[in-house]
Amino acid sequence: MKDSFKHKGMRQQLVKTIKRKGIKDKNVLEAIGKVPRHLFMDSGFLDHAYQDKPFPIGAGQTISQPFTVAYQTELLKVKKGDKILEIGTGSGYQAAVLLEMGAKVYSIERQKELFKKTSKFLPKIGYQPKKLVFGDGYKGMPDEAPFDGIVVTAGAPFVPKPLLDQLKIGGRLVIPVGEASQRMTLFIRKDENEFDKKEYDYFRFVPLLEDKN
Repeated sequence: MKDSFKHKGMRQQLVKTIKRKGIKDKNVLEAIGKVPRHLFMDSGFLDHAYQDKPFPIGAGQTISQPFTVAYQTELLKVKKGDKILEIGTGSGYQAAVLLEMGAKVYSIERQKELFKKTSKFLPKIGYQPKKLVFGDGYKGMPDEAPFDGIVVTAGAPFVPKPLLDQLKIGGRLVIPVGEASQRMTLFIRKDENEFDKKEYDYFRFVPLLEDKN
């Protein structure tokens, strides 16, 4: 499946939609305009690829709504060369947006089926994360810490302490916190023990699952 002029045109419409909804960061809008979202879906669902809505991708997971991806990415304030940890690789769409912005992406997925699929798929379409691992997102990636930014792409009932610990001073954690619906929350690390916390809009994410063993 290719990336045609038609797809590019549909992407530009999508960019206009999320801009209308309040996304201002030019780099985020540009990245959304470049990532071929239709390649992340089965060919039968191409009509849905550039609608601003989530879509099921198997294993009880979804490819996130483009507006949500843009919203979280805007809060991260990604700069080229930033080291970003993503909790919940899923389809790989969020990782592709971050890579398009020049970030070094480290990502964790705990669904084996999705992990296998996405770790083959991303390089195939030209996106190369620094590291993709199968594991427990609640633990983060201590071996690769500290990070400039951490983005959690599933609803967390609480904020995992290891993720706060793995931020650089000045680093940003963007995490949807809550049970039935989640409040997008930003933590900025001020120093070793102090964090600024800001709360934003409510969203609905699939739950962030924790390994119980």
